[in-house]
Amino acid sequence: MKKEQGNNPKLNQLESLSTSNENEMLTTNQGLKVNDNQNSLKDGERGPTLLEDFILREKITHFDHERIPERIVHARGSGAHGIFKLTKSLSRYTKAKFLNEVGAETPVFARFSTVAGSRGSTDLARDVRGFAIKFYTEEGNYDLVANNMPVFFIQDAIKFPDLVHAVKPEPDNEMPQAASAHNTFWDFISLMPESMHMIMWLMSDRAIPRSLRMMEGFGVHSFKFINEEGKSHFVKFHFKPRLGVHSVAWDEAQKISGADPDFHRRDLWEAIETGSFPEWDFGVQLVPEEDEHKFDFDLLDPTKIIPEEVIPVEIFGTLTLNKNPDNFFAETEQVAFHPGHLVPGIDFSNDPLLQGRLFSYTDTQLSRLGSPNFHEIPINRSVNTVHNNQRDGHMRQQIVKGKVSYEPNSIGNGCPFQAMMKDGGFTSHQEKISGTKIRARSQSFVDHYSQAKLFYNSQSAPEKRHLQNALIFELSKVTVPVIRERLVGQLAFIDMDLATTVAAKLGVKVTKLKEPNQSIPADADPTELQSEEREPQTKFSDALSMENTVKDTIKSRVIGFIMADGVDADMTTKLKVKLEKEGAQVQIIGPSVASVKAADGTLFIPRHSLTSTKSVCFDALLLCPGEKSEKELLNPENKHLVLNFINEAYKHCKAIYFGLDTDNLYASSNVGNKKHEDPAIIKESDGQSEDAFINAIAKHRVWNLEVERNS
Repeated sequence: MKKEQGNNPKLNQLESLSTSNENEMLTTNQGLKVNDNQNSLKDGERGPTLLEDFILREKITHFDHERIPERIVHARGSGAHGIFKLTKSLSRYTKAKFLNEVGAETPVFARFSTVAGSRGSTDLARDVRGFAIKFYTEEGNYDLVANNMPVFFIQDAIKFPDLVHAVKPEPDNEMPQAASAHNTFWDFISLMPESMHMIMWLMSDRAIPRSLRMMEGFGVHSFKFINEEGKSHFVKFHFKPRLGVHSVAWDEAQKISGADPDFHRRDLWEAIETGSFPEWDFGVQLVPEEDEHKFDFDLLDPTKIIPEEVIPVEIFGTLTLNKNPDNFFAETEQVAFHPGHLVPGIDFSNDPLLQGRLFSYTDTQLSRLGSPNFHEIPINRSVNTVHNNQRDGHMRQQIVKGKVSYEPNSIGNGCPFQAMMKDGGFTSHQEKISGTKIRARSQSFVDHYSQAKLFYNSQSAPEKRHLQNALIFELSKVTVPVIRERLVGQLAFIDMDLATTVAAKLGVKVTKLKEPNQSIPADADPTELQSEEREPQTKFSDALSMENTVKDTIKSRVIGFIMADGVDADMTTKLKVKLEKEGAQVQIIGPSVASVKAADGTLFIPRHSLTSTKSVCFDALLLCPGEKSEKELLNPENKHLVLNFINEAYKHCKAIYFGLDTDNLYASSNVGNKKHEDPAIIKESDGQSEDAFINAIAKHRVWNLEVERNS
């Protein structure tokens, strides 16, 4: 059962614009009732179709034009409505009203996305994830166009087309789809030392999240908060998931892409439909304007973070997603985000990547949505009524009364008139700017390796191993040896063991390049110039490792119950109830989707069969108790399927519970007989409890035993 969503003015607005076809008669787009939707108008039963069939022409014309251009990047997305609630006032730092009054609730629409793939690509590609939020505030729409990684590949927006062209399918053969493991991407990256910090994030497990609900969100850029007195603070935005930050294994991600390419989309949808609403804590890092230069990096550099040990993240609110879209195209596909959609109290910094985005987002919406009136699409409308002198344009919807469409005017009594600051009128932060017009980059942007080192050094041993293997996988797809060697040369500046490990698997030598200086002449060789590297303020950061994330809940985790005829209904039902009480989702897997008859005659209806799903689609497995059930699962028809479930879940370090009378399943599998105790393998016959299973699920995985499990 869904939880109450509360009063949401944006949803009320959308509801007034929505319609349902239930119990309604078919009409044309002009409201004319249609008598026959099965046959076109013809000259006799076997004669030619007549041009005058306006019903046919309208239907076919609309069909021919029902697709709009997909986004160049972030094409593959999933969205949801929700509420942002302020739990602590930020009025000391910003005059933005939605961040001032404790308890204030602001309706939002959030869209999560991959970057590189097309609309039809898999959810589980190794990629950055977009984390965009549209706040429908009383002062107008505010868009925070964020990512699940806090840095980016490049420092200047002029390089963005190059980056995207490099990572997209290669132009001669349109391959590969939604993948960075190919020549052009790594050729570009190996020549762009500023990308190396982001590469550490992209090759880490952050790039293959378990769920969209288990990702952090980062504003990436330094923005500015402006308070009522005009004082400015630099601000970095953070969204920390209540469920923790969790990932899947790379092998698992590839298999999920085959078993369920909509895995993340389905997971988000079903969590909201069942009332397990995704939640994030909203926090900020704040730096007074006068402290801008007190760091070992430049606050305007989008390839840098402020380590949380240097400036802690202060929590001020909660983001909750509580309603799925009614129509994917009308809402998720047509929603238009823009970092230039601001409210008073929030402003830009001079981050050169952010500055370029302020042009790009308007331009792309004009191309994709086909009109300067994209703001009038219901999902993009402000909860405020719009009043200005902009007129006409393709697909204009607002009907503005009156004679005037200019300002100043007297015929319309000067309306609409400018708002004073005291009335909430937006004013840009006054900042003294002077300088020489020049195409160059600040020397403070030149250090490209210190924070890459910080990230790598902060990872746990399993995370480092995964990152190494990701680099080996990706670079193994590169067919030009010099690119591999050049990239390994970049890795040598981050960690020599990392470079050596990767190089050995690629068959190249570690040749440490000269550190490139990004402020270089256009004709210079970037591998022949020197740059500086500053001593970092911190060499390790616990916040950068997923080992330190939330591991105390099984809420919304998906548990597969494998069973067959003869299962013990009482014991199975009791565990099912206990898991669901803890917030988990239990899904029954049978030999087929036909009813499973328990030993006492109770019927269980499987959601999946052993052939219609895979272990990679579940967080944990229960081999349901029952001697007869076990015997049925071990018959020749089912045995290899069941053992594959068990062995693959074990390989991916998941929790597996062997219920009573399933010792033969345990003995037939690859589980057990290891040197160290495995806290994720629970055997009821050994006296282990349901609570141990629940605790093992909450821990997510036993990554530290991964090598041993797979040996």
